[in-house]
Amino acid sequence: MKWVGRAIRRLEDPALVTGRGRFTADLAAALQLRFVRSPVASGRVLRVTAPDGAKIVTAAELAGARPIRPMLHKFNYRPIAQPLLAKDVVRFVGEPVAAVYAPTAAEAEDIAERVDIEIDELPAVVDARDALLPDAPTVHDGGNVVVDGAIKTADFDATLATAHRRIRLTARSRRQNATPLEARAAHAAFDQASGRTTLTCTTQMPHLTRTAIADILSFPESDLRVVAPDVGGGFGQKMSLPAEYVVLVWLARQLRTSVAWSEDRRENLIASFHSRDQHVELEGAFDARGKLIALAADVIANIGAYSCFPTSCGVEPLMALAELPGPYDVRAYSCRARGVATHTCTMAPYRGVSRPVITFAIERLMDKAAAAFALSPVEIRRRNLIARFPYTSATGLVFDEGSYIETLDKAAAHIDVPAFRARQRTARAAGRHLGIGFATFSERTGYGSPAFAARGMEITPGWETVEVAMDPSGRVEASIGASPHGQGLRTTLAQLVADQLGIAPADVRVIHGDTDRTPYGWGTFASRSLVICGGATLLAARKIRDKLLIIAGDVLEAAPDDIVLEDGSAKVSGTDRIVTIAALARAAYHQSHRFKDIAPGLTETAHYDPPGTFSNACHVAIVDVDVETGRVAVEKFLAVEDAGRIVNPLIADGQVHGGIAQGIGNALFEEIVYDALGNIQTATLADYLPPTACEIPPIELHHIETPAQSSVTGAKGLGEGGAIGAPAAVVNAINDALSPFGVSIDEIPATPQRIRAALRAAGLGG
Repeated sequence: MKWVGRAIRRLEDPALVTGRGRFTADLAAALQLRFVRSPVASGRVLRVTAPDGAKIVTAAELAGARPIRPMLHKFNYRPIAQPLLAKDVVRFVGEPVAAVYAPTAAEAEDIAERVDIEIDELPAVVDARDALLPDAPTVHDGGNVVVDGAIKTADFDATLATAHRRIRLTARSRRQNATPLEARAAHAAFDQASGRTTLTCTTQMPHLTRTAIADILSFPESDLRVVAPDVGGGFGQKMSLPAEYVVLVWLARQLRTSVAWSEDRRENLIASFHSRDQHVELEGAFDARGKLIALAADVIANIGAYSCFPTSCGVEPLMALAELPGPYDVRAYSCRARGVATHTCTMAPYRGVSRPVITFAIERLMDKAAAAFALSPVEIRRRNLIARFPYTSATGLVFDEGSYIETLDKAAAHIDVPAFRARQRTARAAGRHLGIGFATFSERTGYGSPAFAARGMEITPGWETVEVAMDPSGRVEASIGASPHGQGLRTTLAQLVADQLGIAPADVRVIHGDTDRTPYGWGTFASRSLVICGGATLLAARKIRDKLLIIAGDVLEAAPDDIVLEDGSAKVSGTDRIVTIAALARAAYHQSHRFKDIAPGLTETAHYDPPGTFSNACHVAIVDVDVETGRVAVEKFLAVEDAGRIVNPLIADGQVHGGIAQGIGNALFEEIVYDALGNIQTATLADYLPPTACEIPPIELHHIETPAQSSVTGAKGLGEGGAIGAPAAVVNAINDALSPFGVSIDEIPATPQRIRAALRAAGLGG
């Protein structure tokens, strides 16, 4: 391997850092669209009145369009329909009720502000637990529970009864927003000659976006092209289908022109998909040695007003149900996980999806168990982590080769726990409160259609198809259905292809984000791109390699097995006979009659649909808590990650760094706040607080490479890992710092207000 494993710079970066990137908002349009949104959380729409001469679209004009209605066929799922524009009722503040358009964005904004929506306000419910009460307002007919899954192993009750000690925990994760640097944007242009519409938009799933919009508006899918240009961050928020994109395409087709919409930050915080709003109750049953023998859980996930497409609102509660035990060996398990509708913005996947919450919950349980058994946080985990592979979990998940105990021990050694404890004692004597927190976790990555089918999804994603073509000049194009948005996928795929074909990564162009130029695929999400798209790319490149070796064998009069492809040439091992790969490519097209057993040209397609593989890691945070103000400073963060074969260490480190930064934000700062009436209180970045460079400490990374036998590249996904482990590590460190006061912070974000409230409740301060 000459390229895989090398930390080369990202091939996609020069255009971006020199201002030559292509973003949706750069496109000019004849008309600009603005949405008029509901100012109340719940109510009946009585009338919508626009100023004279205003160009406006309401639900009446869209009467022929279908609603957005994702479907599951398991777990007591109750389908709920989302209209493109609210017609009879509104269900959350920010729900689009109408759209206005004008030649400029400023004009459209002015008109939108003058549209009057008369609403008969109704009671609202914003907390999922309140929505479960018998007299709670209902968001949709039929009750507020939309998905309800449960599992209980046969031996659970008997095992629970043998417990030496039971430890209970109630954990809470507050609502968050992915806040990508580029908010949502779309541009729809109708072509008069062909009758086709091109939708350029910020999406992680171009092909499924095309399918969904064509279905909703009832026109042939071939009449729509979807392009995802450079996308300024997605993190899951740009995975789900927004109603706004459908309205935009409908309007462009109606007016036979071009229409654009760019979301402002206020709209993004109020009306773009939210995430992570969960209540988790755990009870862990331990034997006398501190071994977890049974685990009971009750998960209540606030899904907001509607069900996101295509994953549905089941994505968070059902992931919690399946994966809550995490990296721990526990055979007796009981869990109920419910998705509950409220009068709040719709929830959707966000980096890590449910795992940052369930990791936070199980890691808090482990720290509480460590205290109860007078064990160190490291030792309690060492006694409970999965140690033998393959391992089948209590929910039937098969864990492939991992290094759970090894990453824990390596992290503890690098952080030097004894030295920290000595420093902690000295600091406490001086009135400072330092703490250390550990979090071990597994990250299910690169899983194909069987995993999604297990959820009962009507639309079952998973597989990927890649087309690799070497042209007559010897340059390569790989056309992929995945749609990267900052992960460095173009570079890592080029490295995989380059090693197979004996060329440089710079000679490989990756084509993505255009439904006219790429095979149907599922996009980029769920730490899947390098595993699944990379696997399909590798398989297709191997087919090209096999053809090149046959052609080279004919040209060089040698057996294909004796030929090596490297440095842009084919060489016969042990001789000076050599021919350039460019010459072989030209022969494949222009002298194809010479090669009787292979098809002309060098174009191959491969399909890949793997079972999935588990990454794992241990995160450690050191914090300094000011007990007078509740302020938390993260002093140091260390991570030991096992993501299988690392294709590009520079990109891998960047992914983990970014995830940890988001995880620290989730742990300490970021929270979408609603009042009791459903009014959102965090509508600007002055209120919703992502971390800045000032809040991110030095991050020390170490990698263990356990190649995945279930992945043809040997790689495992790691895109979400940083965000999964960081919140638990930071909050465990806060609790360690505050241990002299006997308080327990079991809620994220752990804001200064919550820390001070806990300390006041313990009798410290007024």
